[in-house]
Amino acid sequence: GRTFARADRFFPSTRMCSDCGRITDKMMLNVRTWVCPCGSHHDRDVNAARNIRAAGRADLNDRGAQIRPASVPAPRSEAVTHRELVPSGT
Repeated sequence: GRTFARADRFFPSTRMCSDCGRITDKMMLNVRTWVCPCGSHHDRDVNAARNIRAAGRADLNDRGAQIRPASVPAPRSEAVTHRELVPSGT
């Protein structure tokens, strides 16, 4: 029941504010926290995770991420399906 989608590798997930969508200038990798002009304080990794999650969930992607390829069913082993909950014969 889960799907997998891949975000474009150049999607600015760490530099895009997860609150207002503003993209900041490039940052050095040692910059771990930053403040957006809208006033939001961000941990770089947490912010990236929020943006990637939003991009993956968006039907009409307003964050600008390119999702490719189209969503496909995840293999059973990756979807962590609990076999004891799957009806027999499936």
